[in-house]
Amino acid sequence: MQAPAQENSNHPEKLIWLFLLGWTVLNLLQAATLGLHSDEAYYWVYSRFLDWGYFDHPPMVAVFIRIGYSIFQNELGLRLLTVLSSTAALALLWLTVKQYNANAKQFVLLTGGVFIFHIYGFITTPDAPLFCYAILFYFLFQRYLVEDKLPVALLLSITLAALLYSKYHAVLLIGFSVFANIKLLQRRTFWIICLITVLLYLPHIWWQVSHGYPSVNYHLFERSSETYDLSNTLSFLPGQLLMAGPLIGWLLFTLVAQIKVKDAFIRTLLVNAASTFAFFLFNTLKGNVQPHWTLIAFIPLILLALITLGQKQNWKPWMTYIAVINLSLIVLLRLMLIAGFDFLKHRNQIDSLYGYREWAAQIKQRAGDAYVIFPDGFQDPSKYNFYTNSLKGFAYDNRFYRRTQYELWPLEDRFQHKRTLYITQARDTSLAMDSLQTVKYKAYTYWLDDTRTYQRVKVESDTYKVKAKPGQPMVFHLTITNPYDYPVNFSNEGELHKLYFGACFIQNDRMDYAVRSPANIYNISLKPHQTINYTFPLKAPVQKGNYDLIFSLRTEPFPGGRNSRIVNFTVE
Repeated sequence: MQAPAQENSNHPEKLIWLFLLGWTVLNLLQAATLGLHSDEAYYWVYSRFLDWGYFDHPPMVAVFIRIGYSIFQNELGLRLLTVLSSTAALALLWLTVKQYNANAKQFVLLTGGVFIFHIYGFITTPDAPLFCYAILFYFLFQRYLVEDKLPVALLLSITLAALLYSKYHAVLLIGFSVFANIKLLQRRTFWIICLITVLLYLPHIWWQVSHGYPSVNYHLFERSSETYDLSNTLSFLPGQLLMAGPLIGWLLFTLVAQIKVKDAFIRTLLVNAASTFAFFLFNTLKGNVQPHWTLIAFIPLILLALITLGQKQNWKPWMTYIAVINLSLIVLLRLMLIAGFDFLKHRNQIDSLYGYREWAAQIKQRAGDAYVIFPDGFQDPSKYNFYTNSLKGFAYDNRFYRRTQYELWPLEDRFQHKRTLYITQARDTSLAMDSLQTVKYKAYTYWLDDTRTYQRVKVESDTYKVKAKPGQPMVFHLTITNPYDYPVNFSNEGELHKLYFGACFIQNDRMDYAVRSPANIYNISLKPHQTINYTFPLKAPVQKGNYDLIFSLRTEPFPGGRNSRIVNFTVE
């Protein structure tokens, strides 16, 4: 490593501290004034049920929210730890890169111009703690590469566990770092790090085991199959350039291409950045890749860009101009979001940041103290829960969407056989629904008496990959498990809302073909936590193609739940 250049010592720390102060103030202001993103509201519900794991993610985001919300019971409290940790993370980023002759002004202009860093400077999702702990990892790993000492190894172990508790993407960062430094396997402290990290992570591993590996099943098996879409691949690079900075993204990548690998840490950064971008580019072959999924790649990217400038001293005046304009545009956008200009409020994802406090109040005025059941995803019930400071909103995970954490929480148990309000954005003409004009959209509501749902009933197939001829008869051997602490009865006798059990063949989020189960399903009564075997005969669809087959329990008036994993069904 090189010593910091003397010409950069003209009060560089003062400039860094001023930058961090401005960063913190802007994030606090944005956190306090901007409404919640739907995902943030979902993770707020996480924080009401602290656990070692959740359906979608590890628990660190819930801890962040729980701590901040205990101080301020509003949007600022939910985001407080994200704001403070992002400032601390950028301070560590400076301490890491200044060992390579980095210039303070260049650090402020380039790091402050990385658009994705601004997003997770206040937005609180699992990426927020991931961002914080990833930078802490690099800060410690830089020292561990040159100092094989137990104290550093112990701190690194805790950091690795925190990374894994933040988001599963941490596996990529850890794996690529080890791959870039295979010789570390010869260190005794390396295996101590592995042992301590695993021990610290055991509670989450046990949570997965005891809940039937929900996160593993979701991320690897429960997502719908997609045909290759070239637009996913073509949009990947523009999305990454935007996340890197609307005007400086290309510059960062150009600078990294000029890097000279002079030590193990630079090699680690380069392997992590290149491998992470390549990994997600490859994943565009299988489906849509969100631009922010590569967050952990932008940390080594900015470090490498600044190291390159320290090596070559080739900063040009025009770079200052373009970096200043880039940073100014981002800050201007954020100030406009704070001001809440109408022309921004109604644009795609930005729309979800405004108006939901009033929306929740309008729905609550109709629902009163009753539970409200939403069939269109986890977003609206989570917003309703946050802005009513309750847990009276429930996400009905229908067969056309996906499973969520709402299927693991005990919320469904609380409204069984009670009066509930069913609310949807699409009118069901078979029901006497009332309209409700909210500030966000026109909704339709329907009161249910003696509500019954079976969201958490688990259906498992003896196979999850099938090939058949058009119309071919076949039999699925299923197991049906009652996960509740109370008995369930599938009989329709004397019930206000009928139950149906079906095999649903879905393509492109549309049900192309369905088969209803034999009538003997209505004879089933399950004791708490009881499992039974069930035989389901059906005929394959007559149209050739690839289908997602889902076994679904439906009670009127709901669209039917996703009670099984997806069976990949091909009609040849």
